[in-house]
Amino acid sequence: MNEARTPRGTAEVVSTHSVFGAPCWVSLTSRGLEAAQDFYSAVLGWRWRPATLGDRFRVALADDVPVAGIAAVASMWQMAVAWTPYFAVRSADEAVARVAERGGTAAVGPLSLPPGRAALLADRDGATFGVWEGELISNWETWRRAAPTFIRLHTRDAFDAAMFYGEVLDWANQSPGCCEVHYEGGEVVLRSGGDVVARIESGALGAAPDPTIRPHWQVHFAVTDAPRCARAAERNGGSVLSLNPEEAVLRDPDGAQFTVTSRRGR
Repeated sequence: MNEARTPRGTAEVVSTHSVFGAPCWVSLTSRGLEAAQDFYSAVLGWRWRPATLGDRFRVALADDVPVAGIAAVASMWQMAVAWTPYFAVRSADEAVARVAERGGTAAVGPLSLPPGRAALLADRDGATFGVWEGELISNWETWRRAAPTFIRLHTRDAFDAAMFYGEVLDWANQSPGCCEVHYEGGEVVLRSGGDVVARIESGALGAAPDPTIRPHWQVHFAVTDAPRCARAAERNGGSVLSLNPEEAVLRDPDGAQFTVTSRRGR
């Protein structure tokens, strides 16, 4: 999702018409910017810059590389507080129509957010994701090479989910630039340009009262010390849902769940 436009003439503008189907951004839907910025700065060491989308939006930076966005629109748009991955599409309207045709739902949009269009959707098992059509963030190629984020879909049936997303997002359609889908070790693995960009695994329970067990996209952030991040989360009002030396599943004070993963363990 575009959070900071590239000035023309200073760098190549990358759009979803040349890069499509792959994750292109992750964004936190929050109730307020200040508290979210304080928490994630303390836990992940992020700095912040304004976004072109307006006063309710910010871009997080890690080592000067854009990592993620925050959109303080949860109350205004009556949305859940959550981390959401966005996928690049050539047409947001077409993606929304495909989702509806296949039993998914459209929660918000498509909305015009110059220089592009966005929509927030849910697949037929209820996992929320977004689509973005238009220009990508400035330095997007740096973001992709740095791989500061990674996403994994916990779902009821990985193969069924792969069919849904493949049809919505044009995976494995033989067009130049499309994503490749592989089945490895019981998981569906999505590759873009040869790099693993997402995984889909079975085992989620659609009616489970625990949201960590229900189908959902889990956003992972690459860190050097997952246990240290867990301790910082607890000190700053968050909670630790699970922890091992390589990975911690955390919840921020507003309830948004995310994972920190050792760069070695990714």
